[in-house]
Amino acid sequence: MSDDWDDFSGGKRRGHHPRDRAGRRGGSRRRSRQQTPEQRLYRQARRRAAIKMSVVTHFVTYAAVVLMLLFVAGPRAAFYTAFGWGFFILLHYFLALVAPQLRRRFIESEVSREVAESALRERRSLESRHARTLEQLSASIAHEIRNPITAAKSLVQQMGEDPASRENVEYAGVALDELDRVERSISHLLRFARDEELRFADLSLAEVVDSAVETFRDRLARSGAEVRREIDSEGWMHGDAEKLRRVFINIVGNALDALDATATPNPHIDIAAGENLAGTEVWVRIRDNGPGIASEALDDIFSPFYSSKAKGNGLGLAISKKVVDAHGGQIEVESQPGAGTTFLLTFPKRPPEST
Repeated sequence: MSDDWDDFSGGKRRGHHPRDRAGRRGGSRRRSRQQTPEQRLYRQARRRAAIKMSVVTHFVTYAAVVLMLLFVAGPRAAFYTAFGWGFFILLHYFLALVAPQLRRRFIESEVSREVAESALRERRSLESRHARTLEQLSASIAHEIRNPITAAKSLVQQMGEDPASRENVEYAGVALDELDRVERSISHLLRFARDEELRFADLSLAEVVDSAVETFRDRLARSGAEVRREIDSEGWMHGDAEKLRRVFINIVGNALDALDATATPNPHIDIAAGENLAGTEVWVRIRDNGPGIASEALDDIFSPFYSSKAKGNGLGLAISKKVVDAHGGQIEVESQPGAGTTFLLTFPKRPPEST
């Protein structure tokens, strides 16, 4: 008789060690993938035939023993033997044939239920977070736009009450400044909400950083702040040079604002860049010696409309993070009050979207 008996037949199998069984099952799977449809049907037919043969064998043996006991030991012994043996035969076939099917169905039912409940919980959590985000964003937009409009409206009303007043020119200038602030906020909001198309091309990250710093040449001369550059490589990568330039302009501009606002002694910004050891990523670190950021504010600096500046719109870092994410990169910040702030930006040389 073959060593490859089925489990229900009670015969021995080769490979009692789990590794042997796993290997043999893996070999069976490999063989089944190589079989033709006719061969697979033939294998299934053999299995069904083996089950039927096992049932017939057990029934014939069972009937023969019961009949023998009926003539040798009498009806009572034959009855008890038939009942006990029949019970164990039924139990054997239940465990061999029915139980695995029931177990598989119970597992599938439980997995389906868990997956459905997990998906429902996740969907509710996402909907709740989305609703909170929309609520916070709506409140921020209303606050950001309503205040300057209210101020401009008040100034225009004063101008209307006394058209000949000498202060009307000053009022008009302030009102225009407030309306310009609204226009800038709306422009930044549209840029944040809009999925701008990225124009990927080969670029030198060092050149992008230098171009961003160059826009602050006059301001650096006026403030006396020093930019100290330490770049180990050109940082060749695939990306959108103009959008990355805006990111660095925003970070360096925020650092200069913090240095100017606190009149930091010996103000300076250290910019370093390089590649990782594997040569798959480029990074830029921008560090200032300004007042730093409070720990409770670090989790919010990338949130839309969050700003610690009186005239800030709070969208600069949110847009910057969106651009970095679109390049498959990461932006991290470390800061302590009185110890300055460090931004670390890391980019893959070739974002997955551009390959």
